[in-house]
Amino acid sequence: MIFRCSIFSRVGPTALIAVILVWGASVDLCARDQSKDWIVLKDCRLIPNPANDGDGFHVSAGDKEYLFRLYFVDAPETDEMTPRRLIEQAKYFSITVPQAIEVGRAAKDFTQEKLSQPFTVLTHMSDAMGQSLLERFYAFVETKEGDLSEQLVRNGLARSYGFKAAPPGLTSSRIEVEKLQQLENEARQEQIGAWGVNAGRLSAHPQTPPVFSSFVADGKTRSSSAPRDSPAVFSPVTKSDASITRASSGATKGSHAKKKFRSGTSTSTPRQKKS
Repeated sequence: MIFRCSIFSRVGPTALIAVILVWGASVDLCARDQSKDWIVLKDCRLIPNPANDGDGFHVSAGDKEYLFRLYFVDAPETDEMTPRRLIEQAKYFSITVPQAIEVGRAAKDFTQEKLSQPFTVLTHMSDAMGQSLLERFYAFVETKEGDLSEQLVRNGLARSYGFKAAPPGLTSSRIEVEKLQQLENEARQEQIGAWGVNAGRLSAHPQTPPVFSSFVADGKTRSSSAPRDSPAVFSPVTKSDASITRASSGATKGSHAKKKFRSGTSTSTPRQKKS
């Protein structure tokens, strides 16, 4: 007791408070590290919303609503609300701005059709910003055919561009970047989607059935349920249809800024997308 009092008298209450604050911050950082684990939401459903497009959309998982933005890809805009971005997208595909909007609407229809059946979402809950009132998160989305981002790129409805993260089961995003670039090259060579607009091939399909990634099957998975107050609860099991991935990975930013307003149920102020 005497020793403790002597320390207190030497460092003073202000220093002790500072130590406590630093300790509290370190605990908070440890807690945030948990977000590096992949949360896998099974049996998700697409929520109809005018703001949905090819690479961002509202989703229901259990009784919760989320707004997700796909990793790795960028589908053209569906309207003229972001002219600078549309010009950039049109230039990338060597098409006109009206044609880029046409591709964007085709991408939206493609995503809506692919998500008409229950699907799986894998997310770190990393903030994707944007101007929606509902917080938006980056995610991988898997349909029965596999990764949705890869499907969009292979069908010429999106470009390989944007925020990147190492998918579950992979140690680096480079492998997925290379695969997406290959899929994009194939779509370009076959003049599919945006690459074939001038040839009347916007709705053309790949010449050979592609094989798309399934990161749920490739990653380390754990069973989950979705209670009302949490997107998932971890419990150890072998790979199954209801799973959560517990794999850590880093994320790499791309300059991907969707400026279109997206409606949501939150009453918080709009969130700007980081450039």
